Amino acid sequence: MKIHLPNSAFIHNINSFLKGFNPDNPNILEITADDKWVFVHPLVVSMVAALGLKMGKENVSFQKSPAKSMHYFERIGLFNMLGVDSDIKIEEHEESGRFIPVTQIRTSEEQSRFISDVIPLLHLKEQYQVQTIVYVLGELVRNVLEHSESKHGAIVCAQYYKDSNCIRIGIADTGIGIKASINASWAAKDHLEAIQLALFPGITGTTKKVGGTTQNAGAGLFFIKSIAKTNRDYFLIYSGDSMYKLHKAPQRKRLKLNADPFDDKHAVVSNLPFWKGTVVGIDITLDQTQEFDTLMRLFRDVWSKAVSERKRARYKTPKFS
Repeated sequence: MKIHLPNSAFIHNINSFLKGFNPDNPNILEITADDKWVFVHPLVVSMVAALGLKMGKENVSFQKSPAKSMHYFERIGLFNMLGVDSDIKIEEHEESGRFIPVTQIRTSEEQSRFISDVIPLLHLKEQYQVQTIVYVLGELVRNVLEHSESKHGAIVCAQYYKDSNCIRIGIADTGIGIKASINASWAAKDHLEAIQLALFPGITGTTKKVGGTTQNAGAGLFFIKSIAKTNRDYFLIYSGDSMYKLHKAPQRKRLKLNADPFDDKHAVVSNLPFWKGTVVGIDITLDQTQEFDTLMRLFRDVWSKAVSERKRARYKTPKFS
């Protein structure tokens, strides 16, 4: 496998980075980076770390780059997780208010400790901001632990950007992927349709029952996408050979939560290099975050309507004249 860290790779311009990923030769991982500067979304860091853990430290190589931004990857813990000696000497500073180091989470106990550690690191001022970030991180990690079947668990990291007052979150796993998980209960013809179903409220790979169960209501990814939409931020999910990207909602338009992710302003790409597992990235602008309780009420309305409509469509009997 080969993966390259480019000048810039964020959700809005992620396509060239994903297309440049080479999954051939799955027994080794070769990592290269731009020589001048590298500025990437945390989902890119999570992807590289997840691949490194899957390959094993003895099968990972990193072509050293003179770019000063390599210090960031040393500090965020990427080289340590890859088992690569970067030869970079830095003075470590407190993470508070800046980033969450790349972290491997394999159990619910590790998830609980991680969430507890995250809250003081971010120094969030408003309770609804805490609720939003904790929900997003908790739900994304829970999805990996419950559905991915990855022996390496979830690889997550996040970065706070002061200028835009934005937190960017990335999570990756090298498990079975969304299509294999969804197809346990729902027949998705390809990876893109599987992503669509995963984002649709009331659909879960753990049961064929429309609306899910009280334990797994098929609502997590839909709600996370809804958080991004109401904040007019980006959201991305990549699995198998397909990617779904939620674009920023226009400021001038009245926001509406849609059950079908394809009804939102979005872009999809198929025939990408195959990612065996799932990658999710989200941006959350803190000064635009809606009150969590208000968003929950909107979400419940859309979820209930969507589940009712799918039930009627699924069980509607034909009429004969």
